[in-house]
Amino acid sequence: MSERHDRQPCHLSPPGVVCSLGDTHEAIAEALFEGRRGLNVSDAYTPGRHLPLGSVIGDLPDDRDWPIHQRSRNNRLLAAALARLGDTLDMTLTQYPRARIGVVIGTSTSGIGETEVALAQAGRDAPLPGAFRYAHQELGDPARFVAERLGLEGPAYALSTACSSSARALGSARRLLLSGECDAVIAGGADTLCRLTVNGFASLEAVSDRPSLPFSANRDGINLGEAAALFVLTREAGGIQLEGVGESSDAYHVSAPRPDGSGALAAMQAALRQAGRSPDQVDYLNLHGTGTPHNDSMEAKAVHALFSSPPPCSSTKALTGHTLGAAGALEAAFCWLALHHGRLPLHVYDGHYDPELPPLPLAERTVPGAPRLALSNSFAFGGNNAALLLGRAQ
Repeated sequence: MSERHDRQPCHLSPPGVVCSLGDTHEAIAEALFEGRRGLNVSDAYTPGRHLPLGSVIGDLPDDRDWPIHQRSRNNRLLAAALARLGDTLDMTLTQYPRARIGVVIGTSTSGIGETEVALAQAGRDAPLPGAFRYAHQELGDPARFVAERLGLEGPAYALSTACSSSARALGSARRLLLSGECDAVIAGGADTLCRLTVNGFASLEAVSDRPSLPFSANRDGINLGEAAALFVLTREAGGIQLEGVGESSDAYHVSAPRPDGSGALAAMQAALRQAGRSPDQVDYLNLHGTGTPHNDSMEAKAVHALFSSPPPCSSTKALTGHTLGAAGALEAAFCWLALHHGRLPLHVYDGHYDPELPPLPLAERTVPGAPRLALSNSFAFGGNNAALLLGRAQ
């Protein structure tokens, strides 16, 4: 693919979003721009230990009439996100042949929650329930579900690179379009809260018992959440576009980020380079910002290495919890809303910025001016890094 062709932006439809902040674009945008957390306290996954979680508590589609192999909470989240794509999805299915529409979904849990329920019902020695299907927990299941539900015949696959999964899914969708393989791609991610995930992060001592405090001197870990976020990507001009995607893998450690932030820096640089943009053109930076000591330190160093004067920035994980494989697409959706409304998501913490970190201009209050270019970071286990550059067409 030539450099000139590689720089062609892709159109991002209004996103279909399901998360803990609300049921509509309006409700989600209001929470983002007012800095209102969407966390509830529960010990559903850690009996006896009550944790703040970004749980989706609204109604989801009823799956009782679905084929058995499709019945999972992860797929119900995806079905709700598909429904929220509304007219955009309907027009896509009408405009393009089904064989020319692709599906790329990022996930890290898929239907593990259904396996947990089945094992609990069976106990140690009994057979698994008749309704259990191993396909529920296959990482490819979300993409298969979307393709089956819509009757699509184009490429359909999943990516699972931990917390960068759905950011990379959007990058993969872009490549399918620019290569000519597809005319439209439904892309994004979905992840669901389950005991394996919550207890796994707890065993790493990465989970906080209070609402997370990204970049605070008092930060002590993440909150976890669940979400689904989907876009329809096409080669159309105008609107809000995915201008560049940057990816890197520093392979420093199985779970810890490279301390100097060089892997994160490489991803951000690659996204800007692909779009032919310079750092000083970025109006807003959506930080990965998990609220863990090492991640925030690494990211602050990377941001300062890239920007001579960093733009206003915030971590929306303080509002939704870390939605893992869905986070990249969810936070791209937040950037879409920021560009669409001309406002920035606020950064919520205790106001005590860690003095040992390079300073960042956190958007703790409304920032004047309408952003036109937003960069969103997603960094994952194994040093798997991705950065997405979204722009509002002139």
